[in-house]
Amino acid sequence: MKTFYRTKYGGPEVLQLQEVGRPALKDGHLLVKVVANSANPADWHILRGEPVIARFTFGLFKPKYNIPGADFAGIVEEVGNGVIHFNVGDRVFGETLKGGAFAEYTCVPADVCAQMPEGTDFPEMACVPIAGITALQALITHGKLKEGESVLINGSSGGVGHFAVQIAKAYGAKVTGVCSANNIDFVKSLGADHVIAYDMENIHQHTGKYDLVIDTNGNLFHADFTRMGKRGVMVGFTSMGHMMLQLAKGAFSKFPLAQFTAEANMKDLDTLASMIEKGSMKVHIERTYPYEKIPDAIRYIESMRTKGKVAMIWEMMDYSQGDTKE
Repeated sequence: MKTFYRTKYGGPEVLQLQEVGRPALKDGHLLVKVVANSANPADWHILRGEPVIARFTFGLFKPKYNIPGADFAGIVEEVGNGVIHFNVGDRVFGETLKGGAFAEYTCVPADVCAQMPEGTDFPEMACVPIAGITALQALITHGKLKEGESVLINGSSGGVGHFAVQIAKAYGAKVTGVCSANNIDFVKSLGADHVIAYDMENIHQHTGKYDLVIDTNGNLFHADFTRMGKRGVMVGFTSMGHMMLQLAKGAFSKFPLAQFTAEANMKDLDTLASMIEKGSMKVHIERTYPYEKIPDAIRYIESMRTKGKVAMIWEMMDYSQGDTKE
């Protein structure tokens, strides 16, 4: 099978398209024929081995997992022992931060996968897992968002942010988004009640009050959270130093400020799939790349200017049915 392979840490240039054997099926796992991937900031962080503390998980001096890639959507090729929720031929989506998705086939735990809703396509659902789960867990699991509350979402036009706006509205919140002036109309189209353009108003001086402040961009300070919100959740970070400084300040404060790494699970994936099926959440794909240009997709994501998501396609399919086009 074709796959993108790397033997050292670095930028997208370390990725090499190679032919390797299919991964062996494991108990509790699915062998999935990958049709589409999406690119995430997590991909370039893992690719570069940054922040350095992450290397204790992914390999201290060289990558422990040679095939990168987390988000995928595809068709179940084989089902491992003990798997009860999936069958061969099922259309599935999911993610694993251990990598292996930037390949024609990937072997993944069944509990980080879910069924694709009828009528959805592979690139669309490949864009959901990491960004969608991060948004859902930031708002609901860690942010404890309740119906009728107000939420400020910093970075509301990006991959996580554009899902967060829609999820917050679906849960009955009043949403204020923060984005560039160029993306105001886009964020309003997602359902935001109000939009602040950070290049027209200094968010670090904004005096609005919210029940919850979500920072997907990673540039808010502890003082921003406490000034604007009753509680906060840090999702992204501009640098490891910035994140650690805010958490250190939080350790000496009674202000409830959470920071987390999203964990994929079937329940949350099913929740996101249901929202897409009902039309309460839509995926905005800004760019689509063929699989040969996966390194270019990661370079584009690394620029941190993405509106919505970026998808990569391994095989042209009839997306609604899963049949290969002639």
